Amino acid sequence: MDKNPRITVVLAGWEEKTFMPQAVKDRLSSISDQIVYLDSLKFNDGAEVVEQLKKTEPEILISAWTMPKLTDDTLEQVPSLKYLCFFAGSIKGTVPDVLLEKGLIVTNWGHSVARTVAETGLMLAIGGLRRAGFWTLEMHTRGGWKDRTTVQTGSLFGRKVGLHGFGVISQELRRLLIPFGVPVMTYSPSVPDSLLEEQDVTRANDLEELFSENDVIIELAALTPKNTGIVTEELLRMIPEGGVFVNIGRGAVVDEEALARVAVDGKIQVALDVYGVEPLPADSPFRSIDSILTLPHLGGPTTDRRQDAALFGIDNIERYLAGESLQAQVTVEVNRRIT
Repeated sequence: MDKNPRITVVLAGWEEKTFMPQAVKDRLSSISDQIVYLDSLKFNDGAEVVEQLKKTEPEILISAWTMPKLTDDTLEQVPSLKYLCFFAGSIKGTVPDVLLEKGLIVTNWGHSVARTVAETGLMLAIGGLRRAGFWTLEMHTRGGWKDRTTVQTGSLFGRKVGLHGFGVISQELRRLLIPFGVPVMTYSPSVPDSLLEEQDVTRANDLEELFSENDVIIELAALTPKNTGIVTEELLRMIPEGGVFVNIGRGAVVDEEALARVAVDGKIQVALDVYGVEPLPADSPFRSIDSILTLPHLGGPTTDRRQDAALFGIDNIERYLAGESLQAQVTVEVNRRIT
């Protein structure tokens, strides 16, 4: 490994601006003085990217969402390339599996975005309880205002919160919930008791217990074949009246047709940032039901915090150059699990 490696950065102008403000660029420059910046939007396809990489001969390639998918023969065409530091999440649109099989080292943003996703979950839980979705529609389109005799809103204080899944995002969310003094329960069979005890979280024996015993359910289960559609209408109707169902995990974990039916009844509020089909179709009932608060999958890093992902990536570059193990490495197996 070259201690002053050739690095090629392939980002769109807006990606470079948001992922790499000057302080982040300075940090990268402290690693190498052989850095080339290229505009990803000037390439029509991966073959054109590879042709340019043949000229810059990088050992390390940095990219994000907009770089075209590399060709299967990239490593043969650019034998200098050893490591792709991907500043975003899923690499499926960027790296063919064959490159991983051939030994290309790849990392993504890993857990660097967990706190901003957790922040979204907290916002949606509070927004759901306050009926922010309803009142946005009411005030923007119907000239509405509150009526003290009919308005039903809720507070997060005094509620019970259930987390479906207890990975890194749920753990960050647990920390954000501490000031509210709420009891937290989770259903996550693979999580050890020691972690739950450390986080002061109660284990639910099954999903029925999780949904029926908590006022606020926040969906964060991984999307696996077993979990697809696992949140059924029966479970949703177990949430106590006046409660909230929040999804910041994966849309396909939920039976969305059932969720729409439950939301229409208005006994619970629903707050969503993820959907089974994205972008959300224009005719989706989620767009018009008063009891649903929607966001267009904004739960990842906010524009101002994309630099967190870049700094995480630069930390990994330093580990790579020091011969240390990398965080959030995307192997063939990991890539097949990423949704």
